[in-house]
Amino acid sequence: TRKIWESEERKEKGAVNMEVTEIELLARQVEAHPDYRVLRRLSPRQVFGENSSGAASRAIILDTETTGTDPFAHEVIELGMVAFDFDPSTGKAIRVVEVYDALEQPSVPIPPDTTRIHGITDEMVAGKRIDDQKVEEMLFGASLVIAHNAQFDRQFLEKRLPIFQSVPWGCSLKDVPWAEEGYGSAKLDYILNCMGFFHEAHRAEADCLALLEVLQFPLPVSGITGLKHLLSGQQNPSYRVWARNSPFDNKDRLKARGYRWEANEKCWFLETTESTLQSDLAALKQDGYNGKSAKIDIEKLDSRVRFSSRGGEKTTRVI
Repeated sequence: TRKIWESEERKEKGAVNMEVTEIELLARQVEAHPDYRVLRRLSPRQVFGENSSGAASRAIILDTETTGTDPFAHEVIELGMVAFDFDPSTGKAIRVVEVYDALEQPSVPIPPDTTRIHGITDEMVAGKRIDDQKVEEMLFGASLVIAHNAQFDRQFLEKRLPIFQSVPWGCSLKDVPWAEEGYGSAKLDYILNCMGFFHEAHRAEADCLALLEVLQFPLPVSGITGLKHLLSGQQNPSYRVWARNSPFDNKDRLKARGYRWEANEKCWFLETTESTLQSDLAALKQDGYNGKSAKIDIEKLDSRVRFSSRGGEKTTRVI
């Protein structure tokens, strides 16, 4: 009986392998036609390549699922983390070191509209809690935490796990110039589709592994990886320019320049980079203050405060 069972099992495996081969051949025929594109299911890897330079650093990619979009009113219900080693000189991953995914029961029921997005129900999170010590262990030795829209994840996690205040953060949504690289959107699903893949979206661990793969693709214009772009952006701080007491009549010109209104500060502000700061200040003097001298605040944001609700170091300057 055992021999018969093993024989049947081999036949089934052979049939599956043949089926996969035939499907792949069919897919190649279809994608060779200019009117069609083929998306393949993403199969996350554990090993990416050898460490050519001999130097290696560790980073964490993470993603959260929450009960809503307000970090002050809503709660984390899932945290996914992928720790990986990479070559800092090339921006190429070497291997996945550890993966952690945990659910957590919130203090209130999960809204039905939220469940429809990520599929997490009250029954799934009942009695569950994120392991704080495990998270701290994974963060130990990491040179960078990466999230796709870090402003969302960081503010939620700093409230739930204050240790996230002490680690540098990068944002693969904002720190990688997707538009300049020819992408029509910076959404993870869209980028992955452009690269020829799809995955099971809107669950934390799956999104982390998908983002790691996306950050390994050489991008079409620069030829370097998304991770290399992100690492290069960590070397320079960003800045927040506060247009204090700008005349109300100039609000439309400020909005056209990319300024946003901060209700708590009652002030327009612009987030900019070191390379464009001086030109932004010159434009602010003209558009925000009609060419007259004005006193403004400049807030320096390094990787330890960027994307958080905590402010950076402010200085006052006359322009």
